[in-house]
Amino acid sequence: MNAVRIGLLGLGTVGGGTLDLLARNGDEIARRAGRPLRVTHASVRNPERARGLPADIALHTDPFEVVRQPDVDIVAELIGGIEPARELVLAAIGAGKHVVTANKALIAHHGNAIFEAARRAGVAVGFEAAVAGGIPIIKTLREGLAGNRIDGIAGIINGTSNYILTQMRDAGLDFATALADAQRLGYAEADPGFDIDGVDAAHKLSILAAIAFGMPLCFGEVHVEGIRDLSAVDVDYAGQLGYRLKLLGIARRGAQGVQLRVHPTLLPQRHLLAQVDGVINAVLVDSDALGQSLYYGAGAGAGPTASAVVADLIDIARALTIDAEHRVPYLAFHHDRLQALPVQPIDAVETAFYLRLTALDRPGVLADVTRILADQQISIEAILQKEPAPAASHVPVILLTHKVPERALRDAIARIEALPSIDGRVVSLRVDHLEH
Repeated sequence: MNAVRIGLLGLGTVGGGTLDLLARNGDEIARRAGRPLRVTHASVRNPERARGLPADIALHTDPFEVVRQPDVDIVAELIGGIEPARELVLAAIGAGKHVVTANKALIAHHGNAIFEAARRAGVAVGFEAAVAGGIPIIKTLREGLAGNRIDGIAGIINGTSNYILTQMRDAGLDFATALADAQRLGYAEADPGFDIDGVDAAHKLSILAAIAFGMPLCFGEVHVEGIRDLSAVDVDYAGQLGYRLKLLGIARRGAQGVQLRVHPTLLPQRHLLAQVDGVINAVLVDSDALGQSLYYGAGAGAGPTASAVVADLIDIARALTIDAEHRVPYLAFHHDRLQALPVQPIDAVETAFYLRLTALDRPGVLADVTRILADQQISIEAILQKEPAPAASHVPVILLTHKVPERALRDAIARIEALPSIDGRVVSLRVDHLEH
């Protein structure tokens, strides 16, 4: 049977890993796909980086040249970013070529339009590598759990942030030192904003939620907070209270709509997600028939991401003779059955909270704080009051609350910060037990 011909856009970490995997496991892949998969064209900005490329692969510095080649069946977009990736993908679809991409930002921002263009052209788009690296979470949600109603997802889906928080906890580093360590090891970019500010995780969460709940992609409605402002003392206090701090992406649906939120979260130390350390990713799924299931593995890197890219290439190769309307839908539900579900504003979301405040060390101060909380019907689960430093006039006080609407908690914090006995701002972090 004729080989499926692939055009690679980008020969960086992921592109090079994909090329290596196709070569190393070529025979096994052909047995699984039913035909060989062969790279015929590739693009790279700097040809010097492509030395040693097999002679039967035509090299281009212009990625649009790859898209235009008649002997390319599938275009693998592995350059990242929004532009020119969006233009390249739409050009490939317009030319009747199938597309595989590892680009979570592209799918989160423009996936709805890309999927509609692909549907009209009768071609396939694979994007397993866009979320959680080599963990096959998209295939799991879209196919393995197709008979389930999925009610919630919670995941550690940014390895850079997870590494930083692990170092802050285990090595006692402050945020800046842990970030510099992650940059030294290549886990964080020179400009780490997308990772530490939660944007990367929000891209991935919007994709997972769309597939899980059968709704259009809506990245703009995700509530996003990062880890940039976290203090080492809060990581330490969380541990003393039996919790660990993780940057979580959480998607839940209920009677009031869908929650889509990315933020630092205190998890009980015994929880499985709390045990996920370093650059590893993990996604917890709540579904009605299976219950809770956890998917764990490497979320980035040449090998893991190439694993997901090649899996998509194999899927498309297997389905080349299948009518487009009978392929697995991109967002799990058929395009005319997607529902634009309401997204809850963060003020209406109920969670428990960790509060750290710096209070004047004198009688009656804590009573003033607890009175304000009671006025907002906020009950306290635990209090941890630290000994003041020698000759210090203020003492740190840590409170854990029961579940409370965010709006009520914010009102209470504003009143507490206005007390003359409270110094500076009140640090607040959400607490979640991720109960089924």
